Amino acid sequence: MTTETETDTAAMAALLERQRHAFLAEGAPSQAQRCDRLSRLHATVLAHRADLARAISEDFTHRSRHETDILELVVTVQAIDYLKRNLRRFMRPERRHVALTYRAGRAWVEYQPKGVVGVMAPWNYPLVLVLIPLATALAAGNRAMLKPSELTPRTSALLCHMLAEAFPEDEVAVILGGPEVGAAFSRLPFDHLLFTGSTSVGRKVMQAAAENLVPLTLELGGKSPAIIARGQVNRRTMEGLTFGKLSNGGQTCVAPDYALVHRDDLDAFAAAYDQTVRRFYPAGPTSPDYTAIINERHVARLDGLLEDARQKGAQVTPVGYRPESAASRPQTIAPVLVLGAGDDCAVMQDEIFGPILPVRTYETMNEVIAFVNARPRPLALYYFGERDADCEKLLAQTTSGNVCINATMMHVAQDDLPFGGIGPSGMGAYHGIEGFRAMSHAKGVFAQGRWNLSRMLHAPFGRLVDLAARLHLR
Repeated sequence: MTTETETDTAAMAALLERQRHAFLAEGAPSQAQRCDRLSRLHATVLAHRADLARAISEDFTHRSRHETDILELVVTVQAIDYLKRNLRRFMRPERRHVALTYRAGRAWVEYQPKGVVGVMAPWNYPLVLVLIPLATALAAGNRAMLKPSELTPRTSALLCHMLAEAFPEDEVAVILGGPEVGAAFSRLPFDHLLFTGSTSVGRKVMQAAAENLVPLTLELGGKSPAIIARGQVNRRTMEGLTFGKLSNGGQTCVAPDYALVHRDDLDAFAAAYDQTVRRFYPAGPTSPDYTAIINERHVARLDGLLEDARQKGAQVTPVGYRPESAASRPQTIAPVLVLGAGDDCAVMQDEIFGPILPVRTYETMNEVIAFVNARPRPLALYYFGERDADCEKLLAQTTSGNVCINATMMHVAQDDLPFGGIGPSGMGAYHGIEGFRAMSHAKGVFAQGRWNLSRMLHAPFGRLVDLAARLHLR
């Protein structure tokens, strides 16, 4: 007998073969064909705008329609429009230098589609983390198979429906299923695989992809620090930090995970954060703009982080209006500050992915740099302060996927910037031309002209070869 997973695996493998056969039969799509596919994607997103906001809110038990519009729909539509505007430039062959010895030849790079791209997306942004990789794959001329998260079943089913309306299955296909299906999906011999999710699952995906030597883009997570320069506890700083920390209930891979605050500013910072949370969510955790936690398992995980911090002597302080009202809404945790958490606290070891903000203090920028560099390289680093010597020193002496100065998360919305991590926070990048090139094969081409200097290097060797060697080997 065959198991359900084996049946799913066989069906996915057959679908991959159909897409690959269609790709080979049609060849690389023209700019017009790619623009048409992007236009279809754009149209179906707008046509299902209200359905998508409703499905996402139901999957989370509560998420503001405005938050979905701002953080998912607007960003997706902007990315599609950006790719269409720049597609001609991205597709243009790129001329490369030819050394004197090889004149009068010409060299260039052609960016050709890889074939079939697999996309594995997480639950926290179930629209944008599926559709921007899809748009990038289509712009690069590929076909795509998508595996959205089983933790957002309504959104995933809606994506399956709306994309089936817009694309034949041999162009774009959506695969639904649980972790077993996801594991089987990661073992398929794609021409490229993009995975967004946790570092621990990313390791497993990389191992699975290695079986078929599938090239990877890994968008992972980690603990992204927010560094507050001395004397910079002000409205701009606190609003930028609060936006990044509490958007989507803190369930964002580039959310500021912890804050480093100058020792002299700690009390002012705690008071200002509380006041800013009150302005953002005047009804407290039951505010219509405050997002719930995705499920009870993650609620228990976050509660466990707080209990561990308490037991190890940290000060755990709910902030904002009526934090106790969180109990009246399913899967909701009030915003919390954790002061004095040591390195042994789980909240300083694990990616938080929730509305909990640990705060550590420092005295010098050298201390900050050493603290950041002693930990895995983060997906994002945030700095609030002037563009002074300390800022430049921080940028020069730390390494992170991206940096945002005096704001949080805004770097992700910049279509012309690459987005990606480094080391445990990821591998490779997408967005911008880097995304197009990640999902393209850069094929180098050399065409020899009629006049061929390199013929002088052919056997039988003589004085001309000695002269060429002397010119180059010095």
